Amino acid sequence: MHTNRRQFNASLVLAALAASHPALRAETAAPAYGVTDLDWVDTTRQRPVPARLYWPARVNPEAPVPLVLFSHGMGGSRTGYSYLGQHWSSNGVASLHVQHVGSDSALWRGNPFGVTGRLRNAAQDAEAVARVQDVRFALDQMLAGAARQDPAVIDVTRIVVAGHSYGANTALLTVGARVMRKDAVISYRDERIGAAILISAPPFYGESSMASVLDAISVPTLHVTCADDVIQIPGFVSGLDDRIAIYDALADPRKFLAVFRGGSHSIFTDRPLTGGLSLNPAVKAATASLSVAFLDSVFRCDGQALHTWQRDWQHIVDRATQASALVPGCADAPGSTPRGTGTGPALPQA
Repeated sequence: MHTNRRQFNASLVLAALAASHPALRAETAAPAYGVTDLDWVDTTRQRPVPARLYWPARVNPEAPVPLVLFSHGMGGSRTGYSYLGQHWSSNGVASLHVQHVGSDSALWRGNPFGVTGRLRNAAQDAEAVARVQDVRFALDQMLAGAARQDPAVIDVTRIVVAGHSYGANTALLTVGARVMRKDAVISYRDERIGAAILISAPPFYGESSMASVLDAISVPTLHVTCADDVIQIPGFVSGLDDRIAIYDALADPRKFLAVFRGGSHSIFTDRPLTGGLSLNPAVKAATASLSVAFLDSVFRCDGQALHTWQRDWQHIVDRATQASALVPGCADAPGSTPRGTGTGPALPQA
């Protein structure tokens, strides 16, 4: 049943993508990517770091490949958010989905009366830090060629972190979010990462000022949510206002916010029905398309990419806001060569 649901969901998403983007119709016939599961162990922490790599098929095997590091939400795994991995890799971007063993799908197994306690433990500082270290370790492995790819083909000027829910918090920490603990500033910024894709980002639990947590972030960010995006964990409820507050609190003006109509918090996962039978695949397709437009804007100086996306998906978008040009000086130069952010197009032209 689980496999059939996943296959059904994948077919819905691919159908929605193909219908709205004719150039992507070939994806339904022949995947333009390969999938490899990686069972890494970070020996310095004695912690397993499983991952799934979506690797694009390329005309020029020596051409450098952009890389997205994806962090799942509470109770997820490396197999989730497959529609994003498939879409990114089909558009020339490698996608590494990292599994966090302290807050992964194992939370749902075991005594059902213990789920609440397991969720609370998974939300503690120690696991939040471990997740950031998982992402850093996974990037180290990719750049060392541990995924059996040539490390030289990873474009180190175009590395992006992405995540949903708890994974969005992990992404924020990776690009410079800071918290105070015992009168000391704790920061896990990875300077190798040049942009972030944040889906349903919740507030940092226990922090009174989002601005002070986020003011050191200095990379372009994409924020994705929906009007009915509500997190409900025992003792904690977070809705759309919190997603907007994260966006507003970021001082760096290179940011873009998209809010879909209706939906649900889990509509961005691989679950096929949540948020509405017809809206679910549409939001997935729109999110995948938006993330590619965001990368085009950041790495290709394509000032038209996000405008085109808004035109194509306005029928399900409640709000879309761009604070400024994602790359200064590029707003009026769609398709131009990036200035100091790379050495050519991030994605192949359709």
